[in-house]
Amino acid sequence: MDWNVYARLERPFVKLFEEEEDLAVHLLLDGSGSMDWGGGQGDGETRRQGDQETRGQGDQENKWVYARRVAAALGYVALTSGDRLTVANLQSPISILHSPFGPVRGRGHAVRLFEWLGGVEAGGVTDLNAGLRAYAVAGGRPGLAVLISDLFSPAGYLEGVTALAARGHEVAVVHVLAPDEVEPPLGGDLRLLDVETGEPQEVTVDGGMRALYRRRLAAWRDEIRAACRARGVRYVPVETDTPFERVVMYELRRVGVLG
Repeated sequence: MDWNVYARLERPFVKLFEEEEDLAVHLLLDGSGSMDWGGGQGDGETRRQGDQETRGQGDQENKWVYARRVAAALGYVALTSGDRLTVANLQSPISILHSPFGPVRGRGHAVRLFEWLGGVEAGGVTDLNAGLRAYAVAGGRPGLAVLISDLFSPAGYLEGVTALAARGHEVAVVHVLAPDEVEPPLGGDLRLLDVETGEPQEVTVDGGMRALYRRRLAAWRDEIRAACRARGVRYVPVETDTPFERVVMYELRRVGVLG
């Protein structure tokens, strides 16, 4: 109520104000061992041909390097826009609050962000559901939450993503795969090792197996897309041979994550 106007006009006059509040941006990195793959880093799969074992990586960029570059770009955009930024590396055992970056605001924190991202490592098995649920409870003010992950989590991811959305976050999933995970350059009798658990699996890859793999991968991506759409979550599948700036400047803008 503006009492000065009321005294002059003898009728009530109410002023309405709109408070502009900075956006809370949460970048959630999947720090599991499967993310450290490709581009000459990480352990990779073991191939057996006859009595010899060799390790293969492919020429694409390492997924963990790629994920951190995407996070660096998104974080810089948030800081220069005056948003409130927090970055967390989700790993098991779940302790998401022991060393996150932020929350901070302002472009003056950009160098610290890059240094923090350069120092975090991927390894082990991450329970994405547990990590995301914990972050939904303890991660601070709701805002834009971007999960950058290959979604190779034995316990799944949907419960965690649902928990973030229920907490009031606008959620986006950047699904990162390496090209040789989409089109494996493998053939013959192979012995594959799980990069997180070390468990071996003997397989024979021929034309039929390769076609089956492609169908199941396409079905998996379609399933993720449908599950995200049902929860109002934006889904962005990318491969690490896609320039990361294209993901930030085009793909995320296309789905409405960036304005």
